[in-house]
Amino acid sequence: MAPRPGLDANIVLMAAVEIANRQGVQAVTLASVAASLGVRSPSLYNHIRGLEELRARLALYALEQLYSKVNEAAAGLRGRKGVEQFAYTYIRFAREHPGLYESAQLVPQGLNEKELKEAGQRIVDLVLQLLEPFELSREDALHAVRGLRSLIHGFASLEQLGGFGLPLSLEKSLDFNLRIFLTGLEQ
Repeated sequence: MAPRPGLDANIVLMAAVEIANRQGVQAVTLASVAASLGVRSPSLYNHIRGLEELRARLALYALEQLYSKVNEAAAGLRGRKGVEQFAYTYIRFAREHPGLYESAQLVPQGLNEKELKEAGQRIVDLVLQLLEPFELSREDALHAVRGLRSLIHGFASLEQLGGFGLPLSLEKSLDFNLRIFLTGLEQ
């Protein structure tokens, strides 16, 4: 079967992004992507090898977009201000692109594994740079990266799932917890 004119791997990916952001990453299937593009599922095989590849491309795109946003927000900053900008931008990305954010957390194994690891490592390296003024050992800095990720991923995930039922400002809660985390690093 010949590829449909005007359809390419990037258009297929962008259709998957739209579905993921609107309905969640589990709603991204070959059938849903094909339907959104007005083609039959077998037509997608002219552009991707299958659902695993599509999800791997989606995860890579998500990590690249997340890195682009947090890197831009923290440009020229280090220490407390840099970490705060990173965290607020990370949370905003999760809010504005829920399906992409979810996809970045569910990194598939196998396909594009090297590129996926490199994309994730760029984010880790950025946080390590932001943490430099705290003068942590390499090991402690990596623990801090994990701690920060746990804090902001936990916050983003609970918010997406409606897990914050108390009548308190989410922004104040995020500010409070970031302040505690950063104060701990300063000591």
